[in-house]
Amino acid sequence: MPFGPASLLGVERFSEESEAPFELIPGDDDARKEQIIRAVYKQVLGNAYVMDSERQVVAESQFKLGEISVRDLVRRIGKSDLYRSRFFESCARYRYIELAFRHLLGRAPADFEEMRGHSERLDNSGYDADIDSFVDSDEYQNAFGEWTVPFQRGWKTESCGTMQEFTWSFQLLRGNSSSSLKGDLAGISSKLGGSAYQNRAIPVVPPSSTEALGWSFRPSPNLQDAPTRLGVGAGEQGLTYRVEVTAYSANNVRRISRYTRSNRVFYVPFDKLSEQFKRIHREGGKIASITPVT
Repeated sequence: MPFGPASLLGVERFSEESEAPFELIPGDDDARKEQIIRAVYKQVLGNAYVMDSERQVVAESQFKLGEISVRDLVRRIGKSDLYRSRFFESCARYRYIELAFRHLLGRAPADFEEMRGHSERLDNSGYDADIDSFVDSDEYQNAFGEWTVPFQRGWKTESCGTMQEFTWSFQLLRGNSSSSLKGDLAGISSKLGGSAYQNRAIPVVPPSSTEALGWSFRPSPNLQDAPTRLGVGAGEQGLTYRVEVTAYSANNVRRISRYTRSNRVFYVPFDKLSEQFKRIHREGGKIASITPVT
């Protein structure tokens, strides 16, 4: 399903990469296996630079010899001192957890309960068990299997179960900072912040917006300070969002479009956002931005 030009929302790099994920095919030569190894490092380490002395030589050799799969290579790198020192020991706990979702499952956490489950696992079973819980999950197997390098998928609405997960993905993915930590204003602190504890969606703001506080981080207001718009369809405690739809091209579902202008704006209560998203996608629309009504 289209979501407008990816460059408008800062995910063009992931749009290009997810079109053709790296997959090992029987008979692939060492040159192709080396490409896959580099892709695994790039994904699992969040685009961080890896020195030759930091590479997992034994795991790489076993992969090239066919002794371990791509999934096992992902596991080995996730459990390595390299990953642990960069993202577990150096970061706040919930920063590590949200990055592990991004690196290993290619999406943002669905809700705070999911994050808390990993925190409890770290306390009860330890770091290695937490990495295993990602890589051994049914979700990982269904999305990537044994031979495909994980890739970012949470920025597409059809990859997310809820509006909340979708908007959280943009907090973790947008922009072309040099890595998951370097060049990111959030640094070692959680990017989801209070929105995670309150299980609240976060406004998706395009880069050209004067309200955006840079690509990397946009703190969410407290619930009592959040903008509201009372009116038809908006409850007294509901937030209303401005959804801008870009130029429409008719699809097979509906050839006569309601989106006849280059842009169209809808004001939608929070509890109706998911329904409106599905309607727009079903009719071939492309969403350019989602912002709270002020």
